[in-house]
Amino acid sequence: MSQVRYEVDDHGVAYVTLDAPETRNALSDALLDELLGALTGARDDAGVRVVVLGSSHERIFSAGGDLKAFASDAPTIEKYAGLDRFPRLYGLIGGLGKPVICAAGGDVLAGSFGLALACDLVIAKEGVRFGCPEINVGVFPFMISALIYRNVPRMRANQLMMLGEPIDAAEAERLDIVNVVVPADEFDATVRDWAHRLAAKSPLLMRLGKDAINATRDMSLDAALTALQSQLALAFTTEDIREGVAAFREKRAPLWKMR
Repeated sequence: MSQVRYEVDDHGVAYVTLDAPETRNALSDALLDELLGALTGARDDAGVRVVVLGSSHERIFSAGGDLKAFASDAPTIEKYAGLDRFPRLYGLIGGLGKPVICAAGGDVLAGSFGLALACDLVIAKEGVRFGCPEINVGVFPFMISALIYRNVPRMRANQLMMLGEPIDAAEAERLDIVNVVVPADEFDATVRDWAHRLAAKSPLLMRLGKDAINATRDMSLDAALTALQSQLALAFTTEDIREGVAAFREKRAPLWKMR
C-alpha cells in the first residue's frame, strides 16, 4: 500500500501527505522513495505551483528515521548507501523551484525535523512538538545537524541535539523555526489559505527567486550579490514582471504569462 498520498487542487497546490500511521510515518526507505517520487512529480508538473507537505496522522507528522532499520543486521555498506535518500530529499526540496509548506499538524521529530527545516515555510498546530530525541536511543542526529545549525542558534541547537528534549510550537515560533502557530480548528484552513496565496504569485518569478536563494545561501556576501545581480537582470527580461507592475498600477489582479 502507498505510504504517501498525492493530490493537486484547482489552485495548483500539490498536497503530499505522509500516510503510514501504523509506523507513525517513520522515514523508512520505502516511504522516502515514495516521497522523493511525489516531490519529483510536483517539480516536473507545470500545473503545480505550491507543495504542501503534511501528515494523515492526527498527533504525529513523523517520528523520524526507521529505528528498526538502524539496528538491523544489514551490511554496513548497504545501510550507508541507503542514507543518500536524506540529502537527495533535502536537496530536492531546496531545488524544487516551487515553494514548499510544511504543515506540521503533529509532532515533528528526529529526521522529520530536518525535513521541516528544509521546507520554505512551516505552519504548526498548537501543541505540536519539535525535536531530535535520537540521542536518547543511542543515535545522534547526524544527517539533520547541518540543517539545524543553519536554522537554529548554536547553543539552542546543541541543547536540542544533545539533551534530546523537544520544544513546543510556541517556543519553535519564538526561535523562528516556524512561521506561525494556529489553533487546531484553524489549522487546515490556514494551511490552505497560505498555499492559495502563494499559488497566486507568478510561478516564473517564484522559481527564479527560490533558485537564487538556494544557490546563494552559503556563498560569501560578494559572491552572492554578484549572482543575485544577474538573476535580477534576468527577471527584468520576463513578461511577468511587466504584467505585475501593470496590474499594480491598474489596480487589477495580474494575469501571469509564465514567460
